[in-house]
Amino acid sequence: MSLIERAGLAVLHRIDPEAAHGLAMMALKMGLAPAPGTLTSERLRCRVAGLDLANPVGLAAGFDKNAEALSGLAKSGFGFVEVGAATPRPQPGNPKPRLFRLMQEQAAINRFGFNNDGMDAIAGRLAHRPRDMVLGLNLGANKDSADRAADFAQVLARCGKDLDFATVNVSSPNTEKLRDLQGKDALSALLAGVLAARDELAKPIPVFLKIAPDLDAAGLEDVAEVALASGIDGIIATNTTLSRDGLNSPFAAQAGGLSGQPLFDRSTRVLARLSQLTEGRLPLIGVGGVGSAEQAYAKIRAGASALQVYTALVFGGMSLVPEIVEGLDALLARDGFSTVAEAVGTGREDWL
Repeated sequence: MSLIERAGLAVLHRIDPEAAHGLAMMALKMGLAPAPGTLTSERLRCRVAGLDLANPVGLAAGFDKNAEALSGLAKSGFGFVEVGAATPRPQPGNPKPRLFRLMQEQAAINRFGFNNDGMDAIAGRLAHRPRDMVLGLNLGANKDSADRAADFAQVLARCGKDLDFATVNVSSPNTEKLRDLQGKDALSALLAGVLAARDELAKPIPVFLKIAPDLDAAGLEDVAEVALASGIDGIIATNTTLSRDGLNSPFAAQAGGLSGQPLFDRSTRVLARLSQLTEGRLPLIGVGGVGSAEQAYAKIRAGASALQVYTALVFGGMSLVPEIVEGLDALLARDGFSTVAEAVGTGREDWL
């Protein structure tokens, strides 16, 4: 990390977290953030659900909710970028404050509630996206929708022509009863609607399902069964958690989803169990607590074909991206893997 970036982070950590995020987004839009460009090697190049990735390290949804900083993100070194979540109609989300930094735990709690500009505004920005990036959109539902399942398909139908992939997000803890859609019957019906919308696109794209880390054993089995039967292209594991185990921060009691370092073990155990349940028949994307090359490597060895980061950037800055990508390359080389795919699942038993 450069001295300038270190100083910038120190300033951002002294102001309101949501305001700080807005300034970070502004820096990306103005081209002031680190921009290493494409980071790749023969070892890091991979193909996931038909997507050709320069490297397996992606940006998780929520960082750029409204697809406003696509040019900056295209140069930031990620192998793929997911924006959103987008809902059919604009909505303000939950009242502020709704984002909290847990400095000592290198974590965050948010209860944003799908605040976004709505699918029409986001579709307008996607139409002008850089074409030299792998870009996806997290699909959401309006809080006051009469048919939340239909919302996901509606957003995909509106925005899909300018996407490389889409993610069905039924795992945010900040929209009341949204996680109820992870139930077996509800999830099957929802995914059928989304995939029907996908099949109507001029160029059908991969569709992923993002799940919560708080599912019990039976819930995970149901998700795996539905995912395999539905025809979706992969699972993103996981979203934020409602658990507060081991937290000492004064913000620990705040409502919302917890992300960052405390989520790493929980999300990686869920990932490994899904890898076991799906028997390698679906690619998995590991998310939750990735803040180093070693943790990225652990996700891959637990069963992930690719991974995503977000909260760690709050503490490590955008220079963390090349650190993780280059470090991952070195770890794969150290252990004799010539491709990412060779390493997938090789350490799964450690997490079961």
